[in-house]
This record gives sequence, structure tokens and C-alpha cells, in this order.
Amino acid sequence: MLESLFRTHQYLVEHVDAPVRRALMDEINWRDRLIGIKGSRGVGKTTFLLQYARENFSLRDRKCLYINMNSFYFQGHSLVDFAGQFYKSGGQVLLIDQVFKQSNWSQALRECYDKFPMLRIVFTGSSVMRLKEENPELNGICHSYNLRGFSFREYLNLMAGTDLRPYTLREIENRHERIAREVMAVCDPTKHFASYLHHGYYPFFLEKTNFSENLLKVMNMMIEVDVLLIKQIELKYLDRIKKLLYQLAISGTGAPNVSQLAGDVQTSRATIMNYIKYLSDARLMNMVYRKGEEFPKKPARVMMHNTNLMYAMTPGKVNRQDMLETFFQNALWGRHDVKMGDRSCTFLVDGNQRFRIMDEVPRRKATDVIYVRADITEGSEQEIPLWLYGLLY
Repeated sequence: MLESLFRTHQYLVEHVDAPVRRALMDEINWRDRLIGIKGSRGVGKTTFLLQYARENFSLRDRKCLYINMNSFYFQGHSLVDFAGQFYKSGGQVLLIDQVFKQSNWSQALRECYDKFPMLRIVFTGSSVMRLKEENPELNGICHSYNLRGFSFREYLNLMAGTDLRPYTLREIENRHERIAREVMAVCDPTKHFASYLHHGYYPFFLEKTNFSENLLKVMNMMIEVDVLLIKQIELKYLDRIKKLLYQLAISGTGAPNVSQLAGDVQTSRATIMNYIKYLSDARLMNMVYRKGEEFPKKPARVMMHNTNLMYAMTPGKVNRQDMLETFFQNALWGRHDVKMGDRSCTFLVDGNQRFRIMDEVPRRKATDVIYVRADITEGSEQEIPLWLYGLLY
């Protein structure tokens, strides 16, 4: 079986289509012995593993091997025994895709870690998985990372043939005029921004198929597999979760009316809050809280995780202001603490930075607010173009 898997590995690595080098590739400490790559469906986790193998090992180098736990072979053979065979044959790096398909995956990874001290394991899993909170055996040994969909920077590099680097939030705030000029010198980002908002977040837009239909299929899989399977929810509740997602999508980005949703979905308020949390873990929604608040309290806002999802859920009825705010929130998600703003700002970021997302000239300005504008290509002083925040990763 090992020989068969090596042949599959060689074929996949040779034929992997990875037109964009993901920024996460340079952020991971690949010397760590156990690395988890989490991400929602469709963001390119499999491609990411194969791209790593292609960059770091020759095609026929048997020190690295990619395996997918979807293989029925692993229904009759333990991951630990297989890892032992690979290790004894000289294997050094085992890339495991969809590790959660094995019921005892966390215990198996711990056993591999203890038994094979020179073996490095990199595995992918669903964004719904809580690696350390729900799997204490991995505490102290597993280093986890989030792979996100394409940033606007990655999309630009692909579509415009540029080689833009990521910028920090501080760089954008302090040098946004210069950065905008540098980008404008090599491409016009405004020509690509609308298409990114519609379909640029998920790499599978490159496939010669209907993107919207593919995205709807992926969204259903997120709920049916990532939420129901991993959270161990009975299948009979599937329709309720789907209905909740739809109700949240059509109701805009405000605070959810939990009582009304409980009535519509025919379940309890507490269950509604748990379902919203599961949808957030699956990267379908984002919950935005006021400063000092967190789950299980009701969020101040519930937003789609990214703008592509908005177009898929409500085609032809996407509110522009909601879309702009969703783009900004998604661009900062995962690396910055984004909270609900007050009357003077849309969001409060990292505790003290105030941002107002606009599509027009501000009538009045507060000195402590950064005005993020979608209607400009280049900014000045405390007015910054919205598209620039797509360069954060």
C-alpha cells in the first residue's frame, strides 16, 4: 500500500495547480513536529499541502508523503501503524489531509508524536475543529494555523500578474498614500475589486464551472459535514440550521433577533445561539461583539464571513454598505480584534483604533477616527481607500 500511496503522491504533486503562493507558507515554522492547518471548505488546504511538498522535496523524494484520510484503506488500518511503516522506510514528513475523518484522530496524532521522534506531521482539518480546547492530548505539542481564502492582494497578484507583498495595519495607516501609489504603478486595483467581492475569495473560481453553484455546494457541505458531523448534531436538525443561515443572511448585518429566530426555526433561544456559533466556526458567519463582551452573549452584529457568501445567499439584493463593512471585517479577521463601534465609528479594532467604513466624503471628521472609503483610489491623511485593507495578508 505504501508504494501505491507514493505513486498517488507523485501524481498529485506533479499536477497540482497552485497559481498563487499563499502568504501562510512563510509564516509557519515548518521545523515543528506537529502542525495543524485549519480552514473552511474551498480555501485550498489540499493545494496548500501539495504546494509545500513541491517546494521542499523533489518529485520522487520518499522522505515526504501526502495521504488523504478519505481513503478507505484507513478504515481497516490505523494511522499509527501506517505512520510507523512510513517512518521505518525513511519518511520524515507526513502530510495528512482531512485528519478528522478518523474518529480517534487526536489520540492517533499524539501516539505518532510520542513514538516517532524524528517524524514531522502536518495535517489539515475543518475550521469547526477546536484543536486544543477539545483535544487536551495535543496541548503543548500542536502548532495550529488558519488558512483563509484569497486576500485581495493574492487575487490581484493572480489576476494582474503582480507580486505585491502583504502590509501590516500599522503600515497602511502610516504610509497608505505611498503604498497606494506603489500599487497603482503596477496595476489598477479598482478594476479587480468588484470581481473579488463577488467571487475572488475562494480559489475554485479558477475552475471552468459555475462559481455560484460550486459555492452553494461548498456551503451545504460546510453545514452537512463540518457542523453536523464534527459537532455531532442529528441529521433531523439540518433544515433548521440551513433556515437559520438564510434568515440571518436576508436580515442584514445588525443584531440578531434571537426570539424571532427561535420562533421561525422552531427551537430555543439557547439553541439558536449555539447554532450561530457553529456557523461562525464553519466560517459562514462572523459574530461581532461590543467591547468587553463575548459568546455566549448575543453579538451586536452578525455578518456573513466574506462578501462572496453574500452574493451566493442573496443574489441581486446585496446591500452595498453591508458588503463594504463585511469586506473590511473579513480582511482583519483572525489577526485583529474587531469589535462593534459606537456612533462615530463602524468598528473598534484592537481595543482603541476607530474605523468608519464609508462610500462618500465624510461630512464631519473626528480626529481619532480613520475614514475607510470605498469611493476613492488614493487617500489623504485620515482617509484611506478600502481596497488597501485587502493587502493585509
